[in-house]
Amino acid sequence: MKAIDLSNVAVGDALPTLTTEPVTPLTLALFAGGSGDHNPIHLDPEFAASGGFPEVFAHGMLSMAYLGRALTDWAGPTAVRSFSVRFAAITPLRARLACGGEVVEILGRDGERLARLTVTAAVVDGPVTLMGDALVRIA
Repeated sequence: MKAIDLSNVAVGDALPTLTTEPVTPLTLALFAGGSGDHNPIHLDPEFAASGGFPEVFAHGMLSMAYLGRALTDWAGPTAVRSFSVRFAAITPLRARLACGGEVVEILGRDGERLARLTVTAAVVDGPVTLMGDALVRIA
C-alpha cells in the first residue's frame, strides 16, 4: 500500500484500521520460521496444554508485526522514528486482529514534523492484546 500525504495530519486523526486474516497454525509456523522463535507454546498443542492453555496462541511479536504494518501502510517504512508496545493479552488461534491508533500530539524535532500516536492491536470483538505508542515523521 502506498503511503498517503500526511502533511495535514492533526491531533485526533485515526490511523486506518488494519484487520488481519485469522491466525492459523500455518501463520504461527511461518512466523516461527521467519523470526527464529520456535517456542513450543506457539506451535505444539500438547506443550500448550501442559502449561494450562487450551491451545497454542500467537507470538506477541507477530501481533506487533501486524501493528507495525498498519503504521508503515499509513506513513511508509522510512517515516517511523520509534515504535514500542506492551503486551496486554494473548492472541488466540483463529483470532483476527484489528490494528490501529490515534494521533495524540504533533511536535517538531530536529527539523522534522512528527506525530505521536497511541497504537493498539485487539482481537476483533475481543480484548486489546497490545498497546503502545509510535512517533512518525509527517513532514
